[in-house]
Amino acid sequence: MAKYLLKRLVYIIVSLFFIITITFFLMQAAPGGPFASERALTPALEEQMNEAYGLDEPIHIQYFNYLVNAFMFDFGPSFKYVGQDVTEIIARSLPYSLVLGIEAILIALSIGVLLGVIAAVKHNKFSDYTAMVIAVMGISVPSFIMATILQYVFAIQMDALPVARFESFAHTILPAVALATTPLAFIARLMRSSMLDVLNSDYIKTAKSKGLSERVVTYKHALRNAILPVVSYLGPLVVSILTGSFIIEKIFGIPGLGSEFVVSVTNR
Repeated sequence: MAKYLLKRLVYIIVSLFFIITITFFLMQAAPGGPFASERALTPALEEQMNEAYGLDEPIHIQYFNYLVNAFMFDFGPSFKYVGQDVTEIIARSLPYSLVLGIEAILIALSIGVLLGVIAAVKHNKFSDYTAMVIAVMGISVPSFIMATILQYVFAIQMDALPVARFESFAHTILPAVALATTPLAFIARLMRSSMLDVLNSDYIKTAKSKGLSERVVTYKHALRNAILPVVSYLGPLVVSILTGSFIIEKIFGIPGLGSEFVVSVTNR
C-alpha cells in the first residue's frame, strides 16, 4: 500500500511539473504581455514594471524562478489587483469553488447512479429509454448551453431560483446542476453498463434461485459490485468538475477560482 501511494505521489509531482512547464511556455509564446492593454503606459514606465516583476530576465531564469516559487506556493503579486498576492486571491476564491464543486459531484453521483440502476433493472423498457435519453442529452449539450437554458427557464421565466451572485444555498442550485449535467450523464451510462453485466452474472442468478427478493438482489448484491467502475471514475470526475467550473462560474457571476482563471488568462 505504501509503495502504491508513493508511486501515485511521484506521478502527481511529475504531472504537475509538466503542466507548470507547458503553461509557462504557452504564456510566453502568446503575443503581448500583462501590461499590453494599458494604453496610457509609456515605454519607460512599462520597462520599469517589467523590471519590478522580473519580466526582463532571460526566459530560462524566469522559468526557474517560476518553477521554484510554484512548488513553494509563492505565486507573487497580482498584475490586476494592486497590493494583493496571488495566494490571497486563491484563498479568497477557493471556498466558492469548493462549495460549487462538492455540490456538483454529489448531484452527479447520486442522480447518475440512480438513473443507471433504474435503466439496468428496467432494461429495454420505458424507464431504460427515458434514462438513456437524459444521459445522451447530458453528454451532447455543453455545460454553458445548459447553464443558459437553466437560467432562462428557472430564473427568468419561472422566477423560481436566483441567478448570479453566490450568497445562499439557492444561488448554488442552478450552477451546480449545470456543472453536474455532463458527468451525471456519463455516470448513468457507466452504471447501467456495469449493472447489466452484474445482473447477468452467475452469482446473481444463484441469489434469485434461492428466493431472495428483487430488491435485495439488486441493492444488496448487484449494486455493491456494479458501483466499482463509478468509484474508479472519481478522479476524472473531479477533473471534469474543476475544468467545467471555469465557464460556469463566469456565466453565473461566481467569484471562484474558475472566474479568476478566466480573468488571469485574459490579462495574461
